[in-house]
Amino acid sequence: MNSKLIQTPVDEVRAELPPGDFSALNPDTVLDALFAAGFECDGRLLALNSYENRVYQLGLEAGGTVIAKFYRPGRWSDAQILEEHAFVAELAAAELDVVPALLNPEGRSLQQLGDFRFALFRSQGGRAPELDRAGTLESMGRFLGQLHAIGSRQPYSHRQCLTVESFGDAALRRLMTGNWIPLDLRSSYESTARMMLDEVRACYQRAGDLPYLRLHGDCHLGNVLTVASAGEATGERFHFLDFDDSCMGPAMQDLWMLLSGSRSEMQQQMCDILVGYEDFFEFDPRSLHLIEALRSLRLLHYSAWLALRWQDPAFPLAFPGFALARYWQDKILEMREQIALMQEPVLRV
Repeated sequence: MNSKLIQTPVDEVRAELPPGDFSALNPDTVLDALFAAGFECDGRLLALNSYENRVYQLGLEAGGTVIAKFYRPGRWSDAQILEEHAFVAELAAAELDVVPALLNPEGRSLQQLGDFRFALFRSQGGRAPELDRAGTLESMGRFLGQLHAIGSRQPYSHRQCLTVESFGDAALRRLMTGNWIPLDLRSSYESTARMMLDEVRACYQRAGDLPYLRLHGDCHLGNVLTVASAGEATGERFHFLDFDDSCMGPAMQDLWMLLSGSRSEMQQQMCDILVGYEDFFEFDPRSLHLIEALRSLRLLHYSAWLALRWQDPAFPLAFPGFALARYWQDKILEMREQIALMQEPVLRV
């Protein structure tokens, strides 16, 4: 699918609460939501690490636990959330190790209590994967190849599209219209960011018109769990979690976050991934031009995300460095490094 045919939708802003306001979400509300969804809680409630949404693990009277995710008001429309749920359910139906949203007695995955929309998921245990362990990257590549084969069957209609405009230009505009960047660094930050985006566009031009497909979108190691499994050749399998940032984009978006280290190390890692990936989905070598370009877009998008959420009391507590000049000095240096990396030859596989 040509990326030019996909437009980034404008998020539906709910009128009941100011965007991102979780002040009315308390333990009683969480327990009431679980009861309304047809589950009896035994009183155990544990808040899990999540900044964008609010996520809780709750104990059940019948035994076991369930995960409740309360979606940030104003971020996604109902249609966008339901598209994500449908995609994950499609992956689960194909026997991929993902965790789909549970359905209520009426067959709905997205539920509501008062002003809050939420979904329930089964708990999934596991540990962080060891990328340097033999066979790990190949297995993860095999999973992503299957995911992309399914993701390419049809496009999203409502969820966002990862483009230079949506993740780069829009992010820079948001940062430059606020007061987060110290005055003495604003000019340097903006000029460096614009040079970086010019290089990103050059990378996209070298890559050509790559197809866009449904992606996980945020495929870092914090969203992957290793689970022991006697039925697998390596004795373990991988569960991919949290499709909250699932979007339309180039396939490389789900691959580059698994790469780290020196150029030679990343080259070997990519080769290991593709051994499994190409069992299920054809890899277009032109997308190698996008590795550092996508890393650059994430650099801008992440800062803009912090700025957008700064009024949430949880963010200044969790990211105090964002308000310091040192944060922006470091980002300028990182962007200059990205400019140099995008000018280097692409990895060879």
